[in-house]
Amino acid sequence: MNRLQDATSPYLLQHAGNPVDWHPWGEEAFAEARRRDVPLLISVGYSACHWCHVMAHESFEDPDTARLMNDHFVNIKVDREERPDVDAVYMSATQAMTQQGGWPMTVFATPEGHPFYCGTYFPRPQFQRLLTGLSSAWTNDRAAVLEQGSKVVEALGTGTTLPSGPQPTAQTLELAVRNLRESFDPERGGFGRAPKFPPSMALEFLLRSGEREMSGRTLDAMARGGLYDQLGGGFARYSVDAGWVVPHFEKMLYDNALLLRVYTHWWKAGGGPLARRIALETADWLLREMRTPEGGFASALDADSEGEEGRFYVWTPEQLREVLGDDDGRWAAEVFEVTGTFEHGTSVLQLLRDPDDPARLESVRTRLLAAREHRVRPGRDDKVVAGWTGLAIAALAETGMAFDRPDLVEAATAAAVLLDEVHVDEDRLLRTSRDGRAGANAGVLEDYANLAEGLIALYGATGETRWFRLAGRLLDTVLRRFGDGTGGFYDTADDAERLFQRPQDPTDNATPSGQYAAAGALLSYAALTGSSRHREAAHGALGTVSVLAAKHARFAGWGLAVARAALDGPVEVAVVGPPDDPRTAILHREAYLADVPGLVVALGAGDPASASGEVPPLLQGRERIAGAPAAYVCRGFTCRMPVTSPEDLRAQLAER
Repeated sequence: MNRLQDATSPYLLQHAGNPVDWHPWGEEAFAEARRRDVPLLISVGYSACHWCHVMAHESFEDPDTARLMNDHFVNIKVDREERPDVDAVYMSATQAMTQQGGWPMTVFATPEGHPFYCGTYFPRPQFQRLLTGLSSAWTNDRAAVLEQGSKVVEALGTGTTLPSGPQPTAQTLELAVRNLRESFDPERGGFGRAPKFPPSMALEFLLRSGEREMSGRTLDAMARGGLYDQLGGGFARYSVDAGWVVPHFEKMLYDNALLLRVYTHWWKAGGGPLARRIALETADWLLREMRTPEGGFASALDADSEGEEGRFYVWTPEQLREVLGDDDGRWAAEVFEVTGTFEHGTSVLQLLRDPDDPARLESVRTRLLAAREHRVRPGRDDKVVAGWTGLAIAALAETGMAFDRPDLVEAATAAAVLLDEVHVDEDRLLRTSRDGRAGANAGVLEDYANLAEGLIALYGATGETRWFRLAGRLLDTVLRRFGDGTGGFYDTADDAERLFQRPQDPTDNATPSGQYAAAGALLSYAALTGSSRHREAAHGALGTVSVLAAKHARFAGWGLAVARAALDGPVEVAVVGPPDDPRTAILHREAYLADVPGLVVALGAGDPASASGEVPPLLQGRERIAGAPAAYVCRGFTCRMPVTSPEDLRAQLAER
């Protein structure tokens, strides 16, 4: 009997009709394996994963393969986005055994969960032989199988924690810039060789450090290539080539939230019209295609539609002429580089240079996008992930303020309300929900940290102290439940489900590491409150940055960005004035136009109520000047003379 029909994960629900007797992750599956005295087969993937769909179609929908699986194993299906802790520990085992990793991840384990054989995608004939061989080994050579599982667990349990070093200094960050330059591709942007992933966290560090060559070249190349959807906005997961031409077409919430923030910051740093356009188009794409009816954000769009990767996004010259007519069709083929860059004569649209006729470009884009809406859309994984939604909240709040788009701030607020009402239980956090119903999985460190970061940004944009207070509660849980005793943080709480290894990875992956995300949120919270406890915790979490900076800076991008903000203060701006006074709004927005690393903003009325504990301490005692709204620029609660004009505020913020 397949047991996935009640899951909240769209990925698990995709497998609910398989002939495989799937169990969700849980004690029931482990107990069944012990009762039957058979191994576990743990299959880990996610809904937007192309090769996950391939293996599902080839093997999990095949009655003969399913019979082998059901007869000889207890089969567990895991959505890695719901259970990043399970994914992390078994990915460590897979990489240790095979020197590579990826999804789908296929793990064979003892009934205790100890892995003894790991891999990724297997074609059906090979997979069937593997099932038969491992079942035979379990029956006829059990001792060797158990010994292998014990050795793997023992090896993974020793020496896996990255040592902490001294606090990052300005010299540390200079070494990191130098290390990034060693792998920088000056011709095509980005770092290293194909495949190329958007290096969001490293770009944030470079922008905060004032490095414009590597950041600008990469941001320009990504925005003009096939990685970016030139019609509808939004970025794909990665480029399969070094030139950003052909993407792996899945679109992830976390990539687009991080890149939205980076392009907004690039615009503030002088990125010009391109930075503005990409930031706003990405924000509009988030609201148009990723919002859920409850106000959250879906986690991903699939790469495939109608069984083909990229079919929704690619074009032929003939298709362009059919939609646009001969003249505009030929022009569009030239402008968008439709020269057969993908499969079967199709092309991924690129915009390598801005044409001389922007009005014609806009007309062509509008008509092509309207025509594309009649195609079969890729599937959407509409579960809401707390940590990724936190990234979106931060990005939308900052972008909305920078570009005077209150609708973006409103969308960030609606997402925060959903998380507060559905995901938050007192001081604890659930990782996922779907259709307004919370899943059962506990939040991990990245959920607490990224949501706290988003709430602090949302408080700065709205002045609603509800979000500041909630961020503080989440960060108190981080300090109480996740610390490792040496300044770092585990990825799971001290009362979380016990796996064969407690995951702890301080390095960035597709998203900021939980540890560096926690450091950033703690630093921002300390800037609002003056809390030495939170600031010291932030500094402690940055110790591994010094270990990675000189040789592995790409894996510490967010930690480096936080360290840059810490070295700068971070700068704090307290804006006080009546909320309905236009002068308050002008000062408030001016703060968001400044190119200042890790800037923290507080907004209040500046009246006697500001002395209460309801507002952050940064606001307490900050008053209007002669009745006029005022702004205070501070570092460590030491403030310069208050100003009442946007010009004076701009001048103070420009002094670094």
